[in-house]
Amino acid sequence: MLTACLALSLVQAPVAAAAQPAPSAPFCYQEPVQPTADVSDIKAAFQSSKWLQTIQAVYQRRWPSGEALAIAQDKDKYFSQFVDKKSFNALAESLMVAIHEETHMWDLDPSRTSWDVSMSAWINATQKAMKVPLHGGFPRREILPLITDKLTSSMDDIYLRDAQQGTYRLQGVLAELNAGLMGLPAATVVAEYIQGVGASNSRDIVATNIRYLLLYLRTAKTKHADYWTKIKAEPALRDLVLIEFLRSAYWLDQSASYAAKLGSADVDKIVAKNYAPENIAIIEEFTGAKVRVTSPKNCTA
Repeated sequence: MLTACLALSLVQAPVAAAAQPAPSAPFCYQEPVQPTADVSDIKAAFQSSKWLQTIQAVYQRRWPSGEALAIAQDKDKYFSQFVDKKSFNALAESLMVAIHEETHMWDLDPSRTSWDVSMSAWINATQKAMKVPLHGGFPRREILPLITDKLTSSMDDIYLRDAQQGTYRLQGVLAELNAGLMGLPAATVVAEYIQGVGASNSRDIVATNIRYLLLYLRTAKTKHADYWTKIKAEPALRDLVLIEFLRSAYWLDQSASYAAKLGSADVDKIVAKNYAPENIAIIEEFTGAKVRVTSPKNCTA
């Protein structure tokens, strides 16, 4: 079966003028996660003043990538503004937003990212995409004609129709997707403690932003041929797109048992749209890899 971990070149963007072939052997994206590890003692000892230590301790047992990010960002002065310190359960419910935003903080640090030129992305505790070339792009609002349903309308209004957000280019598409791909596991591994709606769109964010990426690639190919040629010739960008696609499948699967708590009823419909033949064709053409459309979807074929 397909059991190999995804091991793409995501430490430093290679310098290359032409695209390199994708790995020929099947591989899967996966990372350490223990969502049932006992954290009852951490909950019992909760103190609002030790909110950061609590986050790190819970994630150490359940999701090492979250612990590593919380350590990497422990001196960010904005971190505390994203968390609810009233109780352990309130903290757990706020973690989707907190980790989502701290991923942005790490990814978009000027030492790692030059807006619209190159980007970095926190993948997990051991993998990061560093300074991946982007070559600018075109406003993401241009994908709107390809969206003919209401499944993602609330996010479309924010990210595509908004006067400013709609002008963001590939950088915006990938940055929002990557933050969503950290926010979803952040909530998934503490989902039993979530009592409200603070993380209730975690799965929608991932499914919708994968949709945007696929439609962006389709629009690049059909309407921006020169740009399509440029980005298709960037091995590090092709690797990043593939890992994000497989990673989304991995975390949507991992969070499925909490689907009603972490997403809307439309998530499965959005995912089905993402796996339509025209979308699978574009991801395979761009990355050079054949992806699985049946379980396990977090793998190449």
